[in-house]
Amino acid sequence: MTLPALGDWSSFEELARLQRPRLDAVLTSASKSPFYAARGVPPTLADAPLTTKADLRDAYPFGLLAVERAALATYHESSGSTGSPTASYYTDADWDDLASRYARKHVGLRADDTFLVRTPYALMITGHLAHAAARRAGATVVPADNRSLAMPYARLVRVLHDLDVTVTWSLATETLLWAAAARLAGYSPAHDFPALRALFVGGDRLGRARRARIEELWGVPVVEEYGATEAGSLAGACPEGRLHLWADRVVCEVHDPVTGEITPAGRGRLVVTPLYREAMPLLRYAIEDEVEVSYRDCACGWWLPDVRVLGRSGALTEAELDDHVFSLPAEYGVLFWRARTGERLELQIEVADRYRAAACADLTAAIGDVRVTAVPPGGLVPVARLTAWSDVLKPRSLFGPGEDWDTALRYY
Repeated sequence: MTLPALGDWSSFEELARLQRPRLDAVLTSASKSPFYAARGVPPTLADAPLTTKADLRDAYPFGLLAVERAALATYHESSGSTGSPTASYYTDADWDDLASRYARKHVGLRADDTFLVRTPYALMITGHLAHAAARRAGATVVPADNRSLAMPYARLVRVLHDLDVTVTWSLATETLLWAAAARLAGYSPAHDFPALRALFVGGDRLGRARRARIEELWGVPVVEEYGATEAGSLAGACPEGRLHLWADRVVCEVHDPVTGEITPAGRGRLVVTPLYREAMPLLRYAIEDEVEVSYRDCACGWWLPDVRVLGRSGALTEAELDDHVFSLPAEYGVLFWRARTGERLELQIEVADRYRAAACADLTAAIGDVRVTAVPPGGLVPVARLTAWSDVLKPRSLFGPGEDWDTALRYY
């Protein structure tokens, strides 16, 4: 299976022609899965109904499998952040597509990189995806899983510094936690990690204000990635800072939940059809993210539609709040916040006493009907969380005199 390389076309019209021959193969492949065989595969994608997360949950675990089990390379599940997890599975050929899509970062992955992966491994795809892409580039991988108690923030900062890590992959929020932990360890994020050249981020909200704050803290570019466990990487940031959909590998459409209309561009919920997927073909898979897709020229020359990811349906308020918080002056030092809706919005920020009044006043003026509360540093993210070193994570049965043996056979 030959995969198109980034730049194999020079117009949106050529991009559309590139998609067409693959669509027939996708429809044929889908007919081999029990789910689509029972539903019926339409003659064209335009005739296909949406495939929803509920469909994937009903088909758990292998109702969407279109190859023999022996052909599978890996099995994964989503995080379940919006309900029960969904299953997904990939062949070796699927992984060639997944890894190469992830590697389409404008700063690139190189053989001389030391690449720290700080997202979950386990059943989620995100850590495995970055790991596979880095190994294909010849980079050295540091598997710093953010769900493992064996990798607390104090240890991560040490590794980041001592190993001369050049590139990282994490949630955007993680990079703020690292900055706080680095300062507590006596490091300056912008000056004491000279090997660092880029931060790859994805999986949580990244507005312009948050991106600018992270880049100021670390002194390196923040390169955004957007995707889903069920479909892999769907978009990446170009040198101009715009997020482009990988439309040569995945047909991307927009669904209006009110009218039911599905269009190539506009505002609504993202719908994707991967074009190079053997194990688990998906026809018009409805990702529950609100997006805005547009086809317009970009100075990067990629000829790919760009996308603004507005968040899960109903999450626009969170995006707006994030922009307000990270638009506060940098000297206030606000990195962490939380909010709760109700009769009146409650917003808490972590800020030093000398900036408390100014920060609260600025946010109240910007947002309006909100009750802002300031807590001192450590009030939202405890200092102990950023400085603690965990014990070796092995169960024990034999303890010495005076030891707390209630920890026997536990991982902690």
